[in-house]
Amino acid sequence: MYFSELLKAIDPLKVCGDSEIEIKGLFCDSRRLEPGGLFFALRGSVADGHGFIETAIRGGAAAVVAENDSAVPAGIPFAKVADSRQAMSRMAALFNGNPTDKIPLVGITGTNGKTTTSYMIEAILEEAGIPAALLGTISYRFREKTFPAPHTTPESIELQRVLGEMVALGARGAVMEVSSHALDQRRVEGCRFDVGIFTNLTRDHLDYHLNMESYLASKKRLFSELLSPDKIKPRRMAAVNMDDPYGSRIAEAAACPVLSYGVDADAQVTARDVRFSIAGITGMLVTPKGEARFRSRMPGRFNMYNILAAAAAGICLDLTLPVIIRGIEGHKKVPGRLEIVENDRGVGLFVDYAHTGDALENVLTTLGELATGRIITLFGCGGDRDRGKRPVMGEVAGRLSDLAIVTSDNPRTEEPAAIMTDIRSGIKKLGTREYRVEELEGGFSDKGYVMVESRREAIRLGALLARPGDILLLAGKGHEDYQIIGTEKIHFDDREEAAAAFRELA
Repeated sequence: MYFSELLKAIDPLKVCGDSEIEIKGLFCDSRRLEPGGLFFALRGSVADGHGFIETAIRGGAAAVVAENDSAVPAGIPFAKVADSRQAMSRMAALFNGNPTDKIPLVGITGTNGKTTTSYMIEAILEEAGIPAALLGTISYRFREKTFPAPHTTPESIELQRVLGEMVALGARGAVMEVSSHALDQRRVEGCRFDVGIFTNLTRDHLDYHLNMESYLASKKRLFSELLSPDKIKPRRMAAVNMDDPYGSRIAEAAACPVLSYGVDADAQVTARDVRFSIAGITGMLVTPKGEARFRSRMPGRFNMYNILAAAAAGICLDLTLPVIIRGIEGHKKVPGRLEIVENDRGVGLFVDYAHTGDALENVLTTLGELATGRIITLFGCGGDRDRGKRPVMGEVAGRLSDLAIVTSDNPRTEEPAAIMTDIRSGIKKLGTREYRVEELEGGFSDKGYVMVESRREAIRLGALLARPGDILLLAGKGHEDYQIIGTEKIHFDDREEAAAAFRELA
């Protein structure tokens, strides 16, 4: 594609040089640039891409898009723009054939529930005869084809390339988890959403956003800007959880019609006669398209919200109620979301991705309603991330568990012991007993907590202490099959480790 064609996707402030030059690829990393590529100079929190323009040109860049024209040597085809990230997103979409112009696209944003909701919507679309691509925390996939998923929402060049490939493979719809980072960094500017879903907003990522208002502002962009009706997609809708304290503010900001959902609020999509059990949820789904009974294999009140969000998405896409119900009932378990690990000890062993205070409270509340024995919770917090949520998670685990095992998650470049100390400050306020590991060799009777830095040893301790009828929850990592220690990523899977620990005890 020629540079002049790509420029039609944006409104450049200035264009210099030969715009009829052919562009063979798009790049924002000078180290990966290939000859004939278009280089985007992005301003980052660590480095400024404008400082790598000459390196990109030496590597064979055919043209440059940047915000600062003084950084571009004379004679190089160049476009000056107000926002390089926004320009890159829009040009990446055009370069890949504007894939989301052709298919219905559902975007899901919020702190918790995005992944489970996306899987449910995928199932609903499949029931409607719309083979759907899925892009999110666990993977980017379309049926048997899976792409690596380094981020919940990838950088726009990668995002548009993957979407283009998925459409070429036969995807006729797509469901995407849209992270606050992606919205703030304009990675999804080139996507044309049909439906936007807001799940909830609780403390997370404040190492990046600094405060809740900034976090909320990034989420709002999906609804206030990216769901504005246009000629290509004149009918766009938002589905908003009105039980969440921030729901009304999201709804007020929306540039399109809003469909409300909720359990407690007077919502358009809700449920009545709801029953919860270890086997899942049953009830009557109430929608603008009528009412119908449903049964889901997903347990817990928080999953009721995921069901309502998925149903609301189906209503927004004008699907029939029977199709929506079949999708909900046919939905399979999501990897690492209250995933059961089989064992021969009669222990309810669960692995869950809960890594915020709210998510952990939701999971532990659900397990508390189902428990017949004690609850042992093993968890940690990620390093180089929001320190403020550590005591919050500690308080939740300490309050809702009979024993909290505080351990490492992905410590990254922080000292694991320092992270665990931050967590301990939240548990100590409860006044419960702190055990030493050696004190637990004969079991425990008092409510309390213990600090075990090695996650492998912590899992073994949890397995040793759990009796038949107890619940052992391994929280924080869920589907992840790695641990990041320092700058090294090593293989580590809670499910594998737990299974091995129980085998050793057999």
